[in-house]
Amino acid sequence: MRRVAVAGLICLAVPLAAQDKPADEAPSARVDKVFEAYDHTNGPGCSVAVVKDGRIAYERGYGMADLDHGVVNTPSTVFHVASVSKQFTAAAIVLLAQQGKLSLDDDVRKHLPQVPDFGATITLRNLIHHTSGLRDQWDLLGLAGWRYSLDLITDQDVMDMVSRQKELNFRPGEKHVYCNTGYTLLGQVVKAVSGKSLREFTTENIFRPLGMSSTHFRDDHAEVVPNQALGYEPEGSRFRLGLTNFDTVGATSLLTTVEDLARWDQNFYEPKVGGPALVSQILEPGRLAGGKPLTYAFGLALGKYKGLPTVDHGGADAGYRSDLIRFPEQRFSVAVLCNTTANAGQLAKNVADVYLAGSFSPEAAKTDAAIALPEEKLKDKAGFYWSHETDRTLEVELKDGKLAVVADEERLEAEPLSETRFRLTAFPVTFEVQPGEHASRPKLCLVQDDPECFDPAEKFQPSAAELRQYAGTYFSDEVEAFYRVVDEGGKLTLTRLRHKPQELKPQVRDLFTGDIRVRFVRDGKGEVTGLLAGTDRARNVRFRRLPAGARPPATGDGARARRGAAKGE
Repeated sequence: MRRVAVAGLICLAVPLAAQDKPADEAPSARVDKVFEAYDHTNGPGCSVAVVKDGRIAYERGYGMADLDHGVVNTPSTVFHVASVSKQFTAAAIVLLAQQGKLSLDDDVRKHLPQVPDFGATITLRNLIHHTSGLRDQWDLLGLAGWRYSLDLITDQDVMDMVSRQKELNFRPGEKHVYCNTGYTLLGQVVKAVSGKSLREFTTENIFRPLGMSSTHFRDDHAEVVPNQALGYEPEGSRFRLGLTNFDTVGATSLLTTVEDLARWDQNFYEPKVGGPALVSQILEPGRLAGGKPLTYAFGLALGKYKGLPTVDHGGADAGYRSDLIRFPEQRFSVAVLCNTTANAGQLAKNVADVYLAGSFSPEAAKTDAAIALPEEKLKDKAGFYWSHETDRTLEVELKDGKLAVVADEERLEAEPLSETRFRLTAFPVTFEVQPGEHASRPKLCLVQDDPECFDPAEKFQPSAAELRQYAGTYFSDEVEAFYRVVDEGGKLTLTRLRHKPQELKPQVRDLFTGDIRVRFVRDGKGEVTGLLAGTDRARNVRFRRLPAGARPPATGDGARARRGAAKGE
């Protein structure tokens, strides 16, 4: 899944609010109203399947699958489902474990020796539960200059990038940070162990036995797929194509329909594939090295919605959004697949609201309810914050008696759940206010599997002389890329391959942000000798500063060809 991050807060699209409906209105009509914004022929939309007790209770398509040719979405329309793919990759690994061909506790290097030795074992479980510490493939490729969904990216490109890495984000098992690289490696493990591609293995062992005839891992971007929805991204009042452009599978690239996902969903109650043992295994949550349990299982997130246990996973790639949420105690599920940047997860929950209203916990609803706080109790939360651990920053504003988190030029309002707990109104992100070192300002901590705290900080305001210290050319062996940092009369500009020049805005001393984070590194004399470039999922990629006038090292195919020649290849 390609996530759009705002200071690490998951932001996919503006969710639709659940609407009050007359009690006597048919559930199908109420579901149609959930999707009414997409129920027309002027734009893309979604398909939905509501599954109750093993049967599809309602299914329908909304909007257009192909605007060029006037093709409508239906329940049998094929969608790219992005990270909903991950549960199938994880299931393939579990099937191979059942066959005795691998162990979940195997070192990944046992099967993929091209993965570097980072001095600590990375197991297949680490890859499955996002605890490997590996840097994310999409973020690394972006740091190298690749343009997501525009430049063709293959499995080999990802493996080449992984093989050049010298450091991890963290030691394996220490933290949980979502990592697409892990699932691409799992797809390669399937191929190495079974002798079949992930596409072949899952088709033979999962999709065909379950009758999922419209489902497969797409490992050829140029393949013609009948009845496929094209992805679209809004641009003002119009739409532009938003298509995936990569031949990499495991983390993404599954094509399927809501009807086929209903067949997969039924396998959790009547397991034809893998038996009860597979179902039990893929619902088992991961743990950190110290034993702390996670809410992430095998490509599945375990949670609660209005007091009811859920099993869920969403996906977002280019102009596609997807979600499959299961309420196991009610034997009820909703699959929502969209070919536009809708909030598929919220749409699925809005559909659940229609059918499960009588099952929700009143106590849970009260706990989740926002309260009113006087402005006097909000004043000390406003200000600039910085995470010492990750170098992420955010600002909290108080305006018209309401708090808002401001990051990446977006303003997201927050509502109080108590005097110390707040939730963004647009997205399911919660943060807590905790006592800080400064009596006048608390610190803010994100509520998640791996909590992250932001301390109050003073924003860096560099002088012209200080800005000049950072100008220069920098090169990284890990991503085979060079960056040029230019002092343009009072501001820094970063130029890198295939990207428009971007302004680097000062945050704290030596830390600047644009599309990426840049922390400049100094030697013992205080001279700037390099920089660390990073994102939320690919931290501290090292660049060394080149001497003035030096020619940047060759990168790409030419450099690889010279290395091969040197080795006699």
